[in-house]
Amino acid sequence: MAVDEGARTVTPGQAAEELELRRGEFRLATQLGLVRTVPVGEGERRRVERTEIDRLRAAPDFPEGLRERVRAVGTREAAALLSVPQDRFTRLARTGHLSPVRFYLNRYRAVVWMYLAAEVSEFALTHPALLAGRLPQDVRERLDAHEDARPRNWRMRRLGLLLRATDDPWVRAAAIASMLDPVHLAEVVGDPYERAHLDRLRPLPQPAHAVSPAAREVTDRLARADEPDEVLWHRMSLALALEEARADRPAPRPGEARARVPLPPARSRPPLIAPLPSTLGAPDAPDTPGVPGVRLPAVRPLVVRPAAAVPPRDVPGRPRLLDRLLRRKAAGAARVRGGRRRAAWP
Repeated sequence: MAVDEGARTVTPGQAAEELELRRGEFRLATQLGLVRTVPVGEGERRRVERTEIDRLRAAPDFPEGLRERVRAVGTREAAALLSVPQDRFTRLARTGHLSPVRFYLNRYRAVVWMYLAAEVSEFALTHPALLAGRLPQDVRERLDAHEDARPRNWRMRRLGLLLRATDDPWVRAAAIASMLDPVHLAEVVGDPYERAHLDRLRPLPQPAHAVSPAAREVTDRLARADEPDEVLWHRMSLALALEEARADRPAPRPGEARARVPLPPARSRPPLIAPLPSTLGAPDAPDTPGVPGVRLPAVRPLVVRPAAAVPPRDVPGRPRLLDRLLRRKAAGAARVRGGRRRAAWP
């Protein structure tokens, strides 16, 4: 496997092999901070230092201890760890007593939540009263209101992991922006160049075995805040993160990246990115992709033909194609009146 600068760092695949972890376990270990990674070169490539691998392998409980700390279990295994029925564990998870660490979609496109086995075992030691007998009144009221805190708890956990993984203010702002839908994002970030920069830095979605558009729609819905107080919290957090990012450096502009490319005069050059109009839903303007209800003026290149290249028209102001269609329709009607009909294909 390839290594960097005298075998100081190794690729994630080689690190997972040496730590005896599966790919999903290694990814979860890096997200939880159990395996530290370092950036290498430009972009988002990260590798693992050889000293980090040596530190983990020197632990007395390696590899079983590391595997146990990243072991994720579903509802059935989690209920078995707590020695409770599965429906009781589901009630505890829906009311926010346990936070999922990831999810996937099964073949029926149903969401399957996964929990850290270590956290489930710790919950059994710290909350024994919730494992037997009747649930408290407040928990029953939340269940009667059909509350489900699992998506929100997973989003908050994921956001915390993303924020701890970087010190770049723009990357941190992009992590918060990924929690908002395009409409709320456009209201908080009015500059289209800043929105484009945040979109480029947006964290990759969690692999959820979603290959169909319908499954991708489910994962996108789970990744975005949907409760009013949660949306407000992320909007305020994004506004504060943007102030910090702007103070560090402005968002890149297209002109900066294309400074060496000669451009036509400004009077004839269309804008690189159409500005956000002050009035939403203006007529005669197409919807912005991904932003329902926000319309931007369409920018279409003008095709100017010389006067000599314009074909003559049979009737002033009417295209030749339309004249041919009208004549063909009239000829067909005359044949029908004469008793001749077209053959009807089965």
